Amino acid sequence: MKTQSLLQYLALASLSVLFVTGCGKKDAPQTASPETGKKSPKSEYTFVLVAKSQSNPVFQAARVGAEDAAADLSKKLGVKITMLWRTPNEDDAQKQVEYLEQLILQGVDGISVSCTEAETLTPAIDRAVKQGVAVMCFDSDAPASQRFCYHGTDDVDSGHTIMRELAAVLGPGKHVVAIPGGNQNARNIQNRIKGALDEAKKFPDITIRGVYYSKEVPQDAAAKIEEVQTANPDIDGWAMIGSWSLFTDALLKWEPGKVKIVAMDALPAELPYLRKGVVQKLFAQQTYKWGWRSIELLADKVILGKSPTQVLDYSPLPPVTKENVDEFEQNWKKWLRQ
Repeated sequence: MKTQSLLQYLALASLSVLFVTGCGKKDAPQTASPETGKKSPKSEYTFVLVAKSQSNPVFQAARVGAEDAAADLSKKLGVKITMLWRTPNEDDAQKQVEYLEQLILQGVDGISVSCTEAETLTPAIDRAVKQGVAVMCFDSDAPASQRFCYHGTDDVDSGHTIMRELAAVLGPGKHVVAIPGGNQNARNIQNRIKGALDEAKKFPDITIRGVYYSKEVPQDAAAKIEEVQTANPDIDGWAMIGSWSLFTDALLKWEPGKVKIVAMDALPAELPYLRKGVVQKLFAQQTYKWGWRSIELLADKVILGKSPTQVLDYSPLPPVTKENVDEFEQNWKKWLRQ
């Protein structure tokens, strides 16, 4: 009997220990941030920039901005942020989709994409978000997708600005204006065209001859503009809502001031046009900031758990003229690491 009682006692004691231990495991808190109550962040993150094309110089500045932001924020936040660049050679929405699918499988933490075609990219963006990848858009948005924000130009407003400034440069009298259209499937370009056409209605003496589409490649765009100008010599103004044709020197041979030009962007290749007087005014998209702000917004969202205060995070368009072109050019030495 004594032996049986001892065994019963030991069994009960063992059960008590297991019960206490089990309760301890259940109630023990996970490692958490005292400020947010969330799990502690990882020590390494991977963010990716997916631009429209390697051949468009604006995206090279965005790439440098993203790389600089990754290095700077790694130090500030005490983590390692790796920035990857996944961009097709030329505009190719399907290739962008393929990149997004690959990045989902790789398990990256965040993606910022400039959408060549919003409708094509939207399902891929939504799949990435469903798999836990933070996705935002820059430069060209996909507003129907589940992306958490957009950073870049207010495209409708910029179209208004380009046409309004061109009207001021043209001055009184009747004028014929043309608009280069770039990729007619790109939402950002279509919004700029809409803004420009709406603004033109305010000037009854301005006739819009047409919107002329081409690939967003410098040589193709310049060839299209020369073709249109030759066929329509009465055109005396170009509202360049996209200035791809100015990324080459093809139009530098034009007689300064004969045809007035106001254009988006102020890349290094465009600045000689200002100096020579072929172009009267440029409005600089903040292309370096596209990349910088993309990484900053992704870091806020993924690492700090902060959502942007505004879903549409717009950047202004600084004007560049003959008077400030030399000063503005200094920015490019930083942006392109020259």
